[in-house]
Amino acid sequence: MFYLILADLVFVIHLGFILFIIFAGLGMVRWPWMIWLHLPAMCWGLMIILYRWICPLTPLENWLLVQGGAAPYTGGFLAEYLRPVIYTEGPDIPLSLAVALVLITVLVNGWPYYKRIRKYLSR
Repeated sequence: MFYLILADLVFVIHLGFILFIIFAGLGMVRWPWMIWLHLPAMCWGLMIILYRWICPLTPLENWLLVQGGAAPYTGGFLAEYLRPVIYTEGPDIPLSLAVALVLITVLVNGWPYYKRIRKYLSR
């Protein structure tokens, strides 16, 4: 039971990190210092999606699930929790979905980054 609670905690952290990558750029409008947290996180997340790397949180969550007596998932975090909502076949996230996630992230964060860069260059 303890391991399953820890697996759920890792899931929440994993999901929070993904949401931070997608939306935290908007916080730069109010808190410019967030760029130093968001930019490396966004680069890491985009590289994981584009190069189909496995985030270190995924094996940790799977290990905790196994220790708790549950079945681990076979794909990555996004493939396990997002893909079944959109697609129904195959264990991995389709390339088209990966590209769509990258584009959404770039579009959501593009405006705040543009504003920050423009302000910096005008000094």
